[in-house]
Amino acid sequence: MSELLHKCMTKATTAEGDQRKYGPHWVTSRRGSLKVFGDRLECGDWQIDYTEIKGAVLCSFRSLFLRMPGYILTVETNDRTYHFGLNGWGQFWKGDLPFEVKRENGKLGFTWFSVIVRVILVGYIVYVLWKWNAPR
Repeated sequence: MSELLHKCMTKATTAEGDQRKYGPHWVTSRRGSLKVFGDRLECGDWQIDYTEIKGAVLCSFRSLFLRMPGYILTVETNDRTYHFGLNGWGQFWKGDLPFEVKRENGKLGFTWFSVIVRVILVGYIVYVLWKWNAPR
């Protein structure tokens, strides 16, 4: 067994395609710890040996509203493509990683689902404020 190099909280999904968007796959994603070992990644019952990785991309971004830094690590194997949403405050992801990774800068996009959810949420807040301030 290899030693644990890093452990962090993550949101993770195996959805197909580009997951650099706010959307339903992230709402229903797995929450847990991503463990980085010298020979593998682990998240819950997922274990990804570095020898199985066909390609990995680490995309750094800042969230649209609060400008908080973050990363999306996409790891492609023969069987699945994994996407890990990671906090950008630490130094670990900025340094050398134990597997080959392509680094990119990017932005998080919006799916129609995420736009509709935000419109409903803003509408509800406006309604509550209106009811709260309405004359009685």
